[in-house]
Amino acid sequence: MESILATMADQLGPVLAMLGAALAAGYAGSGSAMGIGIANEAAAGIMTEDPKKFGLALILLALPGTQGIYGLLTAFFAIQKAGLLGGAGVHVSVWQGLGIFFACLPIAVAGYYSAIYQGKSSAATILMIAKRPEEIGKAVILPAMVETYAVLALLMSIILLNSIKIG
Repeated sequence: MESILATMADQLGPVLAMLGAALAAGYAGSGSAMGIGIANEAAAGIMTEDPKKFGLALILLALPGTQGIYGLLTAFFAIQKAGLLGGAGVHVSVWQGLGIFFACLPIAVAGYYSAIYQGKSSAATILMIAKRPEEIGKAVILPAMVETYAVLALLMSIILLNSIKIG
């Protein structure tokens, strides 16, 4: 029984690191999917009236997708930090695994919510370009303001991951 508990304790660090990576990719990616879906509804609406606005709408549709990329990037860094990408195996303690887990949370949470709100902002600006296509520059800036907080969360996750000493 003690050997089973010892094995479980030995594997808990890498499992926590994988859980953090999964949350970063999963939540940020889910938020991006929802944000793009919200923006798609507005884009489909304006393209029923004027299919030529597809190019303008596409720019605004892509914006909420970046949070999913940020989450995937953070997940990649997390599993690399934990030595789970092959190569030389490293020992990840429970505390180190917990540190990696918590380091992934900024982009998981901020990526999820900012992607949804960026999708709503993109939808509003897609409706704006339906009436005023010449305002595409302003239309891109408005949802890009939401992006700032996803970028800050990505930065914080990377800084936190880099602060964890492994090996």
